[in-house]
Amino acid sequence: MTETAPDHSADDETPPLTMFSPDFPFSYDHFLDSAEGLGRVPEEVRGTEVAVVGAGLAGTVAAYELMKMGLKPVIHEAGEIGGRLKSQAFDGAPDCVVDLGGMRFPTTGRAFYHYVDLLGLETREFPNPLSPATPSTVIDLADEGEPTYAETEDQLPAFYREVAEAWKQALRDEAELDAVQDAIRRRDAVELKRLWNELVARFDDESFYGFISGSEAFRKLSWKHIETFGQVGFGSGGWDTDFPNSVLEVLRVVFTDADDDHHGIVGGAQRLPESLWRHAPDDIVHWPTGTSLESLHRGAPRGAVTGIHRGIEGGVTITEKWGRTVEYAAAVVTCQSWLLSTRIDTDEELFSPRMWNAIEKSHYMLSSKTFVMVDRPFWRDTDPQTGRDAMSMTLTDRLPRATYLLDEGPDKPAAILLSYTWNDDALKWLPLDADERTRLMLHSLHKIYPHLDIGRHIIGQPITVSWEADPNFMGAFKNNLPGHYRYQERLFNHFVQRDLPEHQRGIFLAGDDISFTAGWADGAVTTALNAVWGVMDHLGGATSASNPGPGDQWDALKPIALD
Repeated sequence: MTETAPDHSADDETPPLTMFSPDFPFSYDHFLDSAEGLGRVPEEVRGTEVAVVGAGLAGTVAAYELMKMGLKPVIHEAGEIGGRLKSQAFDGAPDCVVDLGGMRFPTTGRAFYHYVDLLGLETREFPNPLSPATPSTVIDLADEGEPTYAETEDQLPAFYREVAEAWKQALRDEAELDAVQDAIRRRDAVELKRLWNELVARFDDESFYGFISGSEAFRKLSWKHIETFGQVGFGSGGWDTDFPNSVLEVLRVVFTDADDDHHGIVGGAQRLPESLWRHAPDDIVHWPTGTSLESLHRGAPRGAVTGIHRGIEGGVTITEKWGRTVEYAAAVVTCQSWLLSTRIDTDEELFSPRMWNAIEKSHYMLSSKTFVMVDRPFWRDTDPQTGRDAMSMTLTDRLPRATYLLDEGPDKPAAILLSYTWNDDALKWLPLDADERTRLMLHSLHKIYPHLDIGRHIIGQPITVSWEADPNFMGAFKNNLPGHYRYQERLFNHFVQRDLPEHQRGIFLAGDDISFTAGWADGAVTTALNAVWGVMDHLGGATSASNPGPGDQWDALKPIALD
């Protein structure tokens, strides 16, 4: 059963949580919804070409909004439109589509859903562990004996409830969860910044594991509680692969409810950037009615970028793979930042040494997924021996780690995400092809479901991805290590260029790895909007006084700078 996009309307008595960033509490959703638009450029610069490197979500959002202002974005893309919002149908089954990258999007991400709603894309609740969209969940841990079966949270054994309560208590005791979320709900930027800035200074050098193990709530319990928390986690599942990362990364997710209430896009997440590419906005300046990014590009983006340099006339030159070089008035670069030093010959003078240091220190997460198509959603059958679902969404400490069941309706082909893993767990799959990955995953799942022959339901060929093996990405998404806040601040702040020397202006970074909320599509959208403001400002434009942009409110809202 499918749903339309989730209702984002606020309850007057209890305002909802949103991804109102504690680092930079700017209301991007209000900015987008204003009838005044995102700003204007002078008439004499309308039609000016601006390069956009990368056609993922950040690139297509930036290009779309620049086009609406009357500029001419020129998108350069090495692969497909969509980037890490990559969807793929199984051969012979065009309606059975799986998401190799982003697949679940928190409903608190208002800027992201602005574009979902604009384009009329249908969404449905994602089947996370124990979510209403998940018929049942099985937790299988090696030293727990029989797997735990539950249809709702209150059916979990007391031990798991102790783990969940310890996590909530740790957040309240150590990180002022209630006060921070109250400030987010009220969009009280002053109070939110006061609370968050204190947490940044306190926890910048703390890992996620250090936060948990050092909390009073978990110190009262056993190490087994900590291990189980890592394997089972909260919201979307186990988080132990994040244990080495900065706890600030996790707090941002929890404070904004980004770990829960996820929806997926029916037909695949890639539909969002592809639809932006084709969409002709009504409120467009300079260009004739019916203009879209697709029509501006005559049907296809420009090719892969191999060089970015300062131009003779002071702009930014983009060199394509086969030698074409064009100088643009400005450039928005949305590819993963590592590519600027590994895959793209980038003029060192475009960024300061401190910026290059931040780019090089980016810490990317490895990620692997393997899907199979099955003849029907057989997991909804009742096991005659147990009276339970034949198969469940599964969390395990075996090789697959997390298995999701993706139902397209009764008697229709369906998909199983056999394994979704990160970091060390993803590295185990890297040398193996799709068939070998599938064989090993089925072997592990058979230990959990000994009376179920999953293989006899599989049709077609498996689909698999290891994002770290793709030279255009080199990882799935960024997650900062302890002590890396300063690097993230430099990357995020770069769109405000008033204090930069002239030779470093005019190139703007965007993408979820530039955002403080790396790994979430809302961060790709918001940094794209930052870059749009930066380009507009660079070309002499301005926002409406009644709808100030992120750069206009910078001095009041900018992230804290650590010494």
